[in-house]
Amino acid sequence: MQKGCSTHISPKGPGDARPTALQVIKDEGLLDGLPGKTVLVTGANDTTGLETARALHMTGARVFITTRTVEKNTTAVQSIVDSNGGEKGGIEAITMELGDLSSVRTAANEFLSRSDKLNILVCNAGVFAQSLERTTEGFEKDFGVNHMGHFVFFQQLKAALLASSTASFNSRVVMVASTGHRMGEIHFDDINFEHHEWDPVLAYAQSKTANIYMANYIDRKYGGHGLHAWSLQPGGISSNLVGSEEAKQALYNNPAVFPYVKTTAQGAATSVWAAVAKDLEGKGGKFLESMQEIGVWTGPEEKRVDWTDSGYAPYAYNDEKENQLWELSEKLIEYSC
Repeated sequence: MQKGCSTHISPKGPGDARPTALQVIKDEGLLDGLPGKTVLVTGANDTTGLETARALHMTGARVFITTRTVEKNTTAVQSIVDSNGGEKGGIEAITMELGDLSSVRTAANEFLSRSDKLNILVCNAGVFAQSLERTTEGFEKDFGVNHMGHFVFFQQLKAALLASSTASFNSRVVMVASTGHRMGEIHFDDINFEHHEWDPVLAYAQSKTANIYMANYIDRKYGGHGLHAWSLQPGGISSNLVGSEEAKQALYNNPAVFPYVKTTAQGAATSVWAAVAKDLEGKGGKFLESMQEIGVWTGPEEKRVDWTDSGYAPYAYNDEKENQLWELSEKLIEYSC
């Protein structure tokens, strides 16, 4: 059992003994331990994305973050610098709107103009749409932002990730998925909900299953070339994806759920662990939760949506469907250009 895993067995609620993202860095002995490495975290303006970038900044690596606006960039960078003493490595920000593929390409090119190296890519940004919306290219919003935006971003940065890999530190891609993937597979016959009734849970589930498939495909395709990928479930966090303030309070007021809720710093721990853990070196293609590889979900149907019940859906590993999604995504890119 990994250090920190035992603290997840009997959780006591936010701020309990479960490790934070920074504690992961300390436990790995990586305070100032990754000089010369370059990290990029999407959606790092608040909650788990910000805490992921904050912890990785303490490694001495050069850290880039993306947010949707210049104002959010400025606020996030200042927050990280202030909390880390203002002297740890470099922290830079790039504006990117994942729902606009031209913005994604521009952001990738801006990154590459600043750095020819990329060792760790954390695809953290995401949405949980509450109504049917479409991206600039016409994709259903959850699928367009959570999957297609990151898919295009990875394709633009793939060469840098491969070129930066070394024998002692293989490059890594970390896909932040969700227990919500257990609510539905990829709707290959109607991926944009153009012919079927849109449902917020099914749309979000499809996008999070796509995150897992993307990580699996990357690891199968490029693992032998020194580029590995992981997908993960961060846990229950009172984040901006939860929705209204009433919904957030419901997490705290439910005695069956409250012990499992994490602070944002605790919620970022598995992302950071996937990004830097020595025990994961040269490995990938697995689903992580609570800083460990987990198995398939076997719970009763009524607990399929219950994020306190651990495990990935039986369909989360399917080479044929992973290949199908990759090929479809490549075609969708061509149509959107």
